[in-house]
Amino acid sequence: MSPLEVRVFSEDGKEVQLKDIVLGRWTVLYVYPKDNTPGCTTEAKEFTEILPEFEKLGFQVIGVSKDSVNSHRKFKEKHGLKIKLLSDPSAELIKALGAWGKKKRYGKEYEGVIRSTFILDPQGEIVWKKINVRAKGHAAKVLEEAKKLVKES
Repeated sequence: MSPLEVRVFSEDGKEVQLKDIVLGRWTVLYVYPKDNTPGCTTEAKEFTEILPEFEKLGFQVIGVSKDSVNSHRKFKEKHGLKIKLLSDPSAELIKALGAWGKKKRYGKEYEGVIRSTFILDPQGEIVWKKINVRAKGHAAKVLEEAKKLVKES
């Protein structure tokens, strides 16, 4: 299934297809493991901090995790986040994007969310992606890629 066809939950708890949110706009879609963890909080705050620069370029910034709509609401309130957050409890979108796979922690292997970022053009095509990113400083790198893509289009 195309990532655009996958159903997720918007911030108001409505079930929507990704295409309903991304078509017609440049979009940074970033996938992260869990609300209120150190790396994920850093990444969300950095994207929020430079959101006005993305918006000047015509971009929206959306985070996606398996966390519930309620968890996202609390995460946004606690940290003053301005980005949109989508809930993908089944990880269907995360898997369709290729942001799911083997991970290791304390020597144990398991399957889980791989922190990743995608830039979608207004037609919903993925025009840039980075799988397995480091949270700190990542938002600024994505902004540089966004600037290049807008200049080229």
